Amino acid sequence: QVQLVESGGGLVQAGDSLRLSCAASGRTFSSSAMGWFRQAPGKAREFVTAINWTGGTTYEANSVKVRSTISRYNAENTVYLQMNILKPEDSAVYYCAASKFDYSDYNLRARGTYEYWGQGTQVTVSS
Repeated sequence: QVQLVESGGGLVQAGDSLRLSCAASGRTFSSSAMGWFRQAPGKAREFVTAINWTGGTTYEANSVKVRSTISRYNAENTVYLQMNILKPEDSAVYYCAASKFDYSDYNLRARGTYEYWGQGTQVTVSS
């Protein structure tokens, strides 16, 4: 079992930056790839970015490429999402997720790869 708790969301203005945190507890964090997804009202939950279990490989959605950085600190059981030059279309609830596969980079863009999810943190970007 893995528990994930996101934090760092809030109301910001377009062009601002924000760093989201996801604290993990439970089973071994360091063996799991981690992802961030987001869901805006009336829309499906979509992939934002992911990082493999070593932290050596990352994946980003085209919509956030260049503007986002995902990182992880296994010693702290924490993964971060740095978002820059935020846009109103970035407004959503952001969810942290842990892969169901240990020591694997398998299909990290897909929701079905992830077994554990946090409760989400709201990000609102005003224009």
